[in-house]
Amino acid sequence: MSFEITGKLIVKYNTVQRSETFKTREFVIEKSDDINGRVINNYIKFQSVQDRTGIVDRFNEGENVKVYFNIKGTRWEKDGKVNYITNLDAWRMESVMAAPAPGSDPQPNYNTPQMPAGGTDGGDDLPF
Repeated sequence: MSFEITGKLIVKYNTVQRSETFKTREFVIEKSDDINGRVINNYIKFQSVQDRTGIVDRFNEGENVKVYFNIKGTRWEKDGKVNYITNLDAWRMESVMAAPAPGSDPQPNYNTPQMPAGGTDGGDDLPF
């Protein structure tokens, strides 16, 4: 199952070569929620692995991003003691525009195709 979350990129860590054939990279986003007029900030650390370690390269700290991720859990045992580790494995990121300030005019979205003004004249107006 895949999840997604939007927040502000706070920190990008360097790629770590864990073994000859395995590498990871971590990064953190800040997710702010307004709960009854009180802003709560959560800091969520993600990891990306192998060929996905570069997904964070094209983003700057402070930029709003959407992160797509999977949750992975591992059982780990050492010296007879069992521990469980949960990882948020990011596999895709994209840039998002910040929400407009209350009372401000929203900026137009130039990436959304617009329908031409006026009615149809019965002609073939297909773009191909």
